[in-house]
Amino acid sequence: MIILYRIILKIRSLYESMVKHITIKVAIDNGLKVGDNLYVQGIPNFGSEPFLIEMGDNVTIAEGVSFINHGGDGRVTKRIEKYKDGRTFGRIKIGNNTFIGKGAVLLPGVSIGNNCIVGSLSVVSSSVPDNTIYAGAPAKFICTIEQYGDKLLANNTVYPLELEKDRKQLEAYLKKHLPHTYKPVKK
Repeated sequence: MIILYRIILKIRSLYESMVKHITIKVAIDNGLKVGDNLYVQGIPNFGSEPFLIEMGDNVTIAEGVSFINHGGDGRVTKRIEKYKDGRTFGRIKIGNNTFIGKGAVLLPGVSIGNNCIVGSLSVVSSSVPDNTIYAGAPAKFICTIEQYGDKLLANNTVYPLELEKDRKQLEAYLKKHLPHTYKPVKK
């Protein structure tokens, strides 16, 4: 049974990889601007106007990120005489060395700066300045990249870095050596 399970996982992985690469290629053919070293986890959703999206170098897009380039809400308001001509379109720009977390939603007209992190499940409804961390719904300022980096170093998981070349060895090391400590309850 385990062999069948592994075969199914491999087929699924190959299928998702193929769909991801085709989705990115079609979006680029339709005007998506992408810098060097784009890394995308899962299948991206660039919306119906990928030509309104621009990404810099070294951008990571986690699984389930949605780019919303226009307001579908016009389907309601255009049926009301007073608002029939109302439309919303907006560009989305992501700077260099930026990470967009799993399930984030980027709304029309937002710009995310260089060296930024957008937290998972965030709704980005206003622009994000360089060197900052934003998260939440709507996304709000959490801290600077420097504050985050200091916190990361203070809570660093130490292991021999050469283990990163062999995922199985790294996992075995972490299983054995990672302490069973958990974050305290926030008051």
